[in-house]
Amino acid sequence: MRTASKTRKTKETEVAAAWNLDDGDQVEIKTGVGFFDHMLELLARHARLGLTVKAKGDLHIDSHHTVEDVGIVIGQLMKEALGDKTQINRYGQAYVPMDEALGFVALDISGRPFLVFEAEFSNQRLGNFDTELVREFLQAFAFQAGITLHAKVLYGENTHHKIEAIFKALGRSLAEAVTINPSINGVNSTKGLIE
Repeated sequence: MRTASKTRKTKETEVAAAWNLDDGDQVEIKTGVGFFDHMLELLARHARLGLTVKAKGDLHIDSHHTVEDVGIVIGQLMKEALGDKTQINRYGQAYVPMDEALGFVALDISGRPFLVFEAEFSNQRLGNFDTELVREFLQAFAFQAGITLHAKVLYGENTHHKIEAIFKALGRSLAEAVTINPSINGVNSTKGLIE
């Protein structure tokens, strides 16, 4: 099974997390940031991947360190769980409508981390989640996982709906990209290697 788990502790946060890329039954998220928990659960369920996250952070300051550090840890674990990336599709993309909003994500598990992010949010906060942290999370996750990630909100009005569309699209894109494809011989790269 393609699994990975770890605990990361700093002066700002403590994060314990695990991925199971072959069994999506267990999803349990507790970060102390309610909206973020909801988004991570959506991501995992739409990716059909098992994800557990328990985080304690300096929420008396704000949610920045918690959200970013969770992105770092689950990105590192995604890279570890994928191993040498033999036979994965590598690419994934998804459009996801959420009521009036439409989100799009395309990604490449390339070993070359990059983020292109295009979204505007009219609300600066949803609960104790600062909406500018969507970018921070995606950047931390993509850079640690070695993923080229493009995420965009094409249109919409409701901030919750826009962000939810992005997280669901990320999940569906990951589901496609990490799937083992028996028609691929080795890794899906002309180089014969994905770092």
